Formats: sequence, C-alpha cells, structure tokens
Amino acid sequence: MPRFYCHPPLPEQGSFRLPPDAAHHASRVLRLREGDAVQLFDGIGNECHGVLDDLSGKQVTVSELKRIDANRESPLPVLLAQALSSSEKMDWVIQKATELGVTEIQPLATARSVAKLSAERVVKRTEHWQQVAISACEQCGRNVLPVIHPPVDIMAWLQQMRDSADSKYILLPQGATSLQSQPRPQGRVALLIGAEGGFTESESESAGLCGFTPVRLGARVLRTETAAVAGLAALQTLWGDFND
Repeated sequence: MPRFYCHPPLPEQGSFRLPPDAAHHASRVLRLREGDAVQLFDGIGNECHGVLDDLSGKQVTVSELKRIDANRESPLPVLLAQALSSSEKMDWVIQKATELGVTEIQPLATARSVAKLSAERVVKRTEHWQQVAISACEQCGRNVLPVIHPPVDIMAWLQQMRDSADSKYILLPQGATSLQSQPRPQGRVALLIGAEGGFTESESESAGLCGFTPVRLGARVLRTETAAVAGLAALQTLWGDFND
C-alpha cells in the first residue's frame, strides 16, 4: 500500500486532501487511481488508512480514513553522530539509519570531512536530509521521523555531550573493546562515526575525555557509511528490536 507523509494533524476520520508534494507523487509518479488504498502518516507516530476518491487536477483527496495503531519504533533510542562525508554517502547513511530505527542524526564537521558546508548550504542540506528521511520512512513503514540536526563542529558538539548521561561510543579500528561487552544501556545511546579519513588523534582523545568509549566492529577497517550501518545494526541486535 503506498504511503505518504503529511504534516500533522491527521484527521481521525472522514476525508483529507493530500499536500501538493504527496498529491503529485500519487497522481503523476505512481499513477494511482480512484479507489486505490493508501496509508498516511504524520511523522509523530500517527497513521491512517484510506482510499483515493478524487484526483482532479493537482488535488488528491483521500476518504474513508481510519486511524491505525501501529508502533514500529525501536525500544532503543539512538543518536547517530555522523561525520560529514560526500553528498551521496551522507544521503545513503541517513536513508539506511532511518530504516534501522535511529532516533536522531547529528552531522559533524571534522578535520578530515570531505564535505565543507557554507552557512547557506547548511540550511539547504539539512532540508534535503530531512526529505531523505521522509522518503525512507515512507518506504520502511516508520511513522516517526528521526530528528535531523544541523551540522556542527565536532569539538563544540563533544563539549555539549560532556555531561550527557547517554551511553556514548566512538567507533575506532583500534578500539579496545566491543559493543557486546558493554552493559545494557538504560537510556539513549550516542554512536560517533568518523569521516572517510577517520578521526584525528585530537578528535578521538577529546571524545574519550567527554565520556565516549572506543569500541571496534571486528578486525577490519570499515568505510564511514559501512561503519554507521554496521554499528546501528549491532546496537539493534544487542539491545533494540532485532532480537524480538
């Protein structure tokens, strides 16, 4: 059943007119017709099922709405702190992290980040990443959008995280321990991933001083996009919804 993101609030019943982007996707891209069943979600946990009953011009109306109780969120809240990488890799990480149930994504500007964003581009890229997350939610069935924070400098962010009560991990090839050996987290997990060239010694040392435990994922050096997905999958397997 096709899924469409709609800004809240969603009605409990009756009919609803799709927003312009969703209407265009339904009528012009998917070529849906009257009577086709669709799902709507609002990004804050609500989902409705309905049928298309009017596709006139640029307007698409969904009727026979019925609120559905569907919780597809992981019980493990995860903040992915991802060093900025090339645009294609960053899009891929955000897409896959959303599918893997991440709660928040914090892009970080690091010394070895390939991507360098101006103030103007920061706003545009953050909006673009939010759309990537929306599309991923439409595909995977999530009804809650992950929070995409604007990029910040890694050193400033580490200072913000210094007094956080999160379970904090930094993935390093030379990490002395594994995620499996760590105690079960009682709250949010913060997972820190480096850029294509990894972290500088200063960055990794600062992370340690701010409470981040260096952990490894096997004996091989992973690409930045692989490390993010592998780390999130490991967290979900150990403490999230992969072991349900």
